[in-house]
Amino acid sequence: MTDHLKIALAQLNPTVGAVEANADKVLAARARAAGESADLLVTSELVINGYPPDDLVLRPAFQEQVEAAVSRIAEATGDGGPAVILGASYRDDGALYNAAYLLDEGEIKHVRLKYDLPNYGVFDEKRVFSGGPLPGPVPFRDVRLGVMVCEDMWTGEVTECHAENGAEILIVPNGSPFDATKTDERLAHAVARVTESGLPLVYVNQVGGQDELVFDGASFVLGADRSLCAQLPSWEEAVVVTSWRREGHGWLCEPGTVVAEAGRLENIYRAMVTGLADYVGKNGFPGVLIGLSGGIDSALSAAVAADALGPDKVHCVMMPSQFTSQESLDDAAGCADMLGVRLDSVSIAPAVDAFDTMLKDLFAGTDPNEAEENIQARARGVTLMALSNKFGSMVLSTGNKSEMSVGYATLYGDMCGGYSVLKDVYKTAVYELSAWRNQHMPTGALGPAGRVIPENIITKAPTAELKPDQTDQDSLPPYDVLDDILTGLIEGEETFEQVQARGHDRALVKRIWNMLLRAEYKRRQAPPGVKITTRAFGRERRYPITNRFRS
Repeated sequence: MTDHLKIALAQLNPTVGAVEANADKVLAARARAAGESADLLVTSELVINGYPPDDLVLRPAFQEQVEAAVSRIAEATGDGGPAVILGASYRDDGALYNAAYLLDEGEIKHVRLKYDLPNYGVFDEKRVFSGGPLPGPVPFRDVRLGVMVCEDMWTGEVTECHAENGAEILIVPNGSPFDATKTDERLAHAVARVTESGLPLVYVNQVGGQDELVFDGASFVLGADRSLCAQLPSWEEAVVVTSWRREGHGWLCEPGTVVAEAGRLENIYRAMVTGLADYVGKNGFPGVLIGLSGGIDSALSAAVAADALGPDKVHCVMMPSQFTSQESLDDAAGCADMLGVRLDSVSIAPAVDAFDTMLKDLFAGTDPNEAEENIQARARGVTLMALSNKFGSMVLSTGNKSEMSVGYATLYGDMCGGYSVLKDVYKTAVYELSAWRNQHMPTGALGPAGRVIPENIITKAPTAELKPDQTDQDSLPPYDVLDDILTGLIEGEETFEQVQARGHDRALVKRIWNMLLRAEYKRRQAPPGVKITTRAFGRERRYPITNRFRS
């Protein structure tokens, strides 16, 4: 009987559709695990496909590539080294499943199908996969492994089935996207499963960015007594070998490395860095273009870009108009200098003058309003897109969640871009993150250490500078008030009464709600951006554009 076991946790960064490259990652991780005499390597959910594959997984040619890659890895296990548990799609009798494979001794030994398919929030798995039956344990070298794929751990049904059928260790391949509250939730579910079953649990999550989603890793092992035996780092690929021994009728994981969990602001900042780095890198862009206005949103976006890509891949452009203050010019220049990024200046005045001439007859007899303001924003958008077309860098949009919520953004203007790191970050958090980055050098950051955003950018009143003496608070309540109302309406789906009970004027709450609904058509046309909160616009929070509901 096997009394000792070494289980390696492979926290990897796969790319959707890069089947051969993903398989190579698994084989490289297996080689590392073999070097430490591991018996078993555990990878994350759908690591061969990349997660989430969405409708790509429905293509027969893609399925064939995945199957070939799984077979290649299975053959590699014939060398007497570690077995592998990996995630990949699985076809059977015309149905497609999200599966975990056990590969050992040169072959596919067992396949376990995901039972509980999530269909909420960012998840759409019932669209592409069929649910499998309740799974039994997998026999592996005299040990019975209770393999359950991601969501199967979120409820107790699959764990109960494993425990009743003699499982000894729970193995959980995961694809669990980050949000700012997720870490505690994952651990709570894992502790609940351990408590219910009395079994230790191995949880392996992926790391990296995939479109709007980012995955923070933070894989872990819980002992049968609910103790934290191992904790992998967040935001980094890692292969960690854990040592196990049979003790009585159960298995004990020896204490290993436990990496401290990052704080809230560090997690959010590193989520933005990871999301941007992988979006740019995996899509093959040479760098990014940013309209650097001298305001805090573009300054923080530039800081994230420098940390994600390196300052040499960040090209900032100041685009002054007649309303641009010297203060903004100085702040933009100071920020670019602190970050070490290129800054050019292109005046939009000739373009604005041209539009004034073009539209003079049609606008005759009317007072200036948002139309003239938005022409300025759109002239900037056209300028950035022209530079992008000419030189290939991707335009990085700089709008935050507060603005996107209430439509305080110009379609085809400042909303122009291929990606947005602040899309799911409220304005109050933008200030917090800017102050945090000035005091901290994130692990793995490619930008400069020390202060990277001038203090004046953080302390001055925010303004779009589209007309004389303009500030954001001319049109919006103070951002701490606005963000608290928005958090209640969006993340909490609260009623007016519930938001009002937090100390807000009912008329203001109603006004913000109406602004939120009216701006849906803009958000539908916005670039993708990193998911940070529990209710991100786009993939997660999807309201109808045509909508007459008023609470």
